[in-house]
This record gives sequence, C-alpha cells and structure tokens, in this order.
Amino acid sequence: MKVTVITISDRAARGIYEDLSGPAIEKILQDNLENIAVARIVVPDEKDEILKALRAAASSDFILTTGGTGLSARDITPEICREYCDRELPGIAEALRSESYKETPHALLSRGYAGMKDKTVIVNFPGSVKAVTLCTKILIPVMGHAIKMINNEGH
Repeated sequence: MKVTVITISDRAARGIYEDLSGPAIEKILQDNLENIAVARIVVPDEKDEILKALRAAASSDFILTTGGTGLSARDITPEICREYCDRELPGIAEALRSESYKETPHALLSRGYAGMKDKTVIVNFPGSVKAVTLCTKILIPVMGHAIKMINNEGH
C-alpha cells in the first residue's frame, strides 16, 4: 500500500513550526499496516501548492492530508480536495467527525472531506497530533478493503 501524507500549514512550510502531525500519521500507519510505503509532503495553505502536491501523489493508494480543515479564511483544504476529486466518500468524513466528537465537541467544526481521484482515496484530517492519531486509527481498518474494492477484487 502506498500512502502520501500532505501537511498543509503555512507555518510548517516556512519552517516556523515543526510538522508533528505528518510524522504522527506515518508512525501509526507503519506500526499498524504491513507492506506500506509512506511519503510526506509539506505545503502552505495555497491552492496551487495543494493541487501540485495532490498531483505529485497521484500514484498513491491513499492521500491523507493534515491541516486546513478549520474555520479560518486560510483553511481551504476541503474545498481544494472537493474540486480535485471525481467522487465523494461521505461516510469516511462523517465517521471521522462522529468518532472525534466523542473526544471533543470541537470536532463539529472540522470541515474535513473525503473523496477519490481516479483510484486514489483522499482524506482530510485536522491538523493536531491528537486528531490525526484518532483519525488514522479510525481509517486503518477499511484501507485494505477500499483498495480491493477499487481494484474490483470484490468484498
């Protein structure tokens, strides 16, 4: 399984803030899945940079983004991913928000999106380490099955 983690953060992209969420996702994936290759990219909250990163990761089975799902004017990750994707996967975003709400009511403010571009599943996670830890663990049980379905290998 090939996964690309894209951290979307102005501060991390400028080196002002250390990216902690991207490495956290990578560690959880590697600790819980076999035969996984994880690449990481850090970009600012800029439409062109986000699209460039999504296109660069197009051969991945999964693209997991972290950051840019909040309410500030610079939080544009869901809109860019929705525009980029061919199909929506609303159940993933609904489950992530629902399970995250059990931890904090602030999860209701996450605007994360999930969809597909060709055969790649794209999922938006919030930017905090706590949130990506929970969201990654929620997603892991369906990742292998999703790849089988995408490749017409049945249920």
